[in-house]
Amino acid sequence: MLTRYKIPKTILWVANLLVIFLLIFTLFRLATYFAFKPKGLSFSDLLPSFGMGIRYDLRWIAIILLPVILFSLSPNLSPFYSARNKKWWSWYLAVVTFIVFLFFAADFGNFSYNKTRLDAGAMNFAEDPGISMQMMFQTYPMVWMILGLLVAVLLFRWMYQQSHWRVINRTDGKGIPYKRKYFIITGILFVALIYGSFTWPPLGRNDSFRFRDSFKSYVAINPLQNFFSTLHLRRPEFHEQKARAAFPLMAEMMQLPPSKNFTYRREILPGSHALESRPNIVLVQCESFSMYKSSMSGNPLNTTPYFDSLCRKGIFFERCFTPHFSTARGLFATLFGIPDAQLFKFSSRNPMALQQHTIIDNFTGYDKHYFLGGSPEFNNFEGLLKNIDGLQMHTEESFTSPKVNVWGISDKDLFFEANKVFKQQSQPFFGYIQTSNNHRPFMIPAADSAFKKIVVDDITLKKYGFESLDEFNTFRYSDYCIQQFLEAAQQEPYFHNTIFVFIGDHGVAGDASAMYPAAWTDQRLTDEHVPLLFYAPFLLQPQRRTEVVSQIDVLPTIASMIQQPYVNTTLGRDLLDPNKKYNFAFITNTAGQIGMVTDDFYFFKHLEFPEEQLVPVRYSASRFSKAQQDSIRQQLSTFTTAFFETARYLIMNNKKD
Repeated sequence: MLTRYKIPKTILWVANLLVIFLLIFTLFRLATYFAFKPKGLSFSDLLPSFGMGIRYDLRWIAIILLPVILFSLSPNLSPFYSARNKKWWSWYLAVVTFIVFLFFAADFGNFSYNKTRLDAGAMNFAEDPGISMQMMFQTYPMVWMILGLLVAVLLFRWMYQQSHWRVINRTDGKGIPYKRKYFIITGILFVALIYGSFTWPPLGRNDSFRFRDSFKSYVAINPLQNFFSTLHLRRPEFHEQKARAAFPLMAEMMQLPPSKNFTYRREILPGSHALESRPNIVLVQCESFSMYKSSMSGNPLNTTPYFDSLCRKGIFFERCFTPHFSTARGLFATLFGIPDAQLFKFSSRNPMALQQHTIIDNFTGYDKHYFLGGSPEFNNFEGLLKNIDGLQMHTEESFTSPKVNVWGISDKDLFFEANKVFKQQSQPFFGYIQTSNNHRPFMIPAADSAFKKIVVDDITLKKYGFESLDEFNTFRYSDYCIQQFLEAAQQEPYFHNTIFVFIGDHGVAGDASAMYPAAWTDQRLTDEHVPLLFYAPFLLQPQRRTEVVSQIDVLPTIASMIQQPYVNTTLGRDLLDPNKKYNFAFITNTAGQIGMVTDDFYFFKHLEFPEEQLVPVRYSASRFSKAQQDSIRQQLSTFTTAFFETARYLIMNNKKD
């Protein structure tokens, strides 16, 4: 049809290529829909998302094809000028297709694990390419995947060449002249597609959030758009004026002592529940310890029976939340009492945020130890830990136990290595144990025959929050490792005067509807909901606490148990303080959303567009009238913003003395 109007060959070829690329992008979006569609959303519900998705796709297709148009303004650079030109342009398209497919594959993997589109946060792992690649090769059939990717790229290169020949066959002998105006018109059309809108501003990432549903938004935006739109957000940002303006409200909610100065520094004297025995502290950061997957939530799969028994003998907080989803962010929040509220870059990778005050330095007279089965260079854990004065590092290079996978030795061996150190201590000690086995590639040591795997059908696994049998058994193995550790520790003299603290570094998204109200699943509170246990059968009276608490509260609570003063400069609070009035946990994520969990509600708002929601986290929250809920929403909106701005400020200003 176009040949009738004497359209140049290059323009005809580009039109064919546009159709091919649009087919590629659409098939990927359909694959995302069918693979990850949540319950209750039909295809018709997502038609507006697909419509907007075409606009994003046409933008990136125009970016890919615009060089062909621009270079062809000079006839001797046209893909139809010579066989060599055809070869070079075919390889250009093949390379671009490889990059597109690489983004699609990375996005698909990211979605399967994080339930979000690929964004600039992926650069956090690109900064550890060796460890990240090793994890991927141990988790996925990477060789076959790469071969499949190369075959697909070569197939599409063949399609591009066939399309080239078809254009020649349709136009030979037609006497179609080279006319630059067609290239200019096509270039202008492509620039319009890149702009993506008929009005100001141009099509942006924020437009995908108009659907006010995360999955609809993720279906609309493609991974290329999401990744490159968030790159600039990796720059650390804070506003001192906003933090200062937020201080009066923060001081009220945190019950800070009266002060005319803008400061979070306060010296805390020992309280009535401080222990004079100078107890040892063993703080265990448990990898991916999702509360809803555990026995403590009432999950019928009963994955953590031993830990559940410990919770009945210690002070157990059943509604603890981490501020973010990530091991590095969990380590940051625990060590320094500040949510890592920089959206797309770990603060562990920000040189300006590495110098931090930590309460651990106030444990005077304590030996300090850190244990990790793998390399502390991953996500620059080592950079954070250097803040702890006199810390002794015990990592993969110092262990005799064999490595299991990319994360180093098994958690059981890690616990045993720690126990060997603890039983040799002659004075009080603080130990930080960071587990890692409960993570892809979900490998349980074959030599550990005492642990018995069990088989559960896929339907039951998914019903109760597990994606695979390997994940389920690895979660069970974590419970087994904790049991082996404490049974060994009980044989040692240090056990009787030791407080063991267990907390998840983060949770994992999944279906928690069998255990919790809809907000846990729909709003992904499962990402941050973790158990928190203080276990010391000879020192602490058992309690089961139902109030909402945060990961940032762990160290202040530990410090309050020791008969010595400490300095707190951040946002963490003593959870056992009898005068504490307000229960809350701040949450942020890389989707541009910040929120606050209270005993009854989860409030959240988006940073990119004006939307706020208040959803119940207890079935009993229905007792609140609409007027009461509106008032709560307004109060939490102000408090959430205040907490966010304060956290961003403190990340950059909580310096060591």
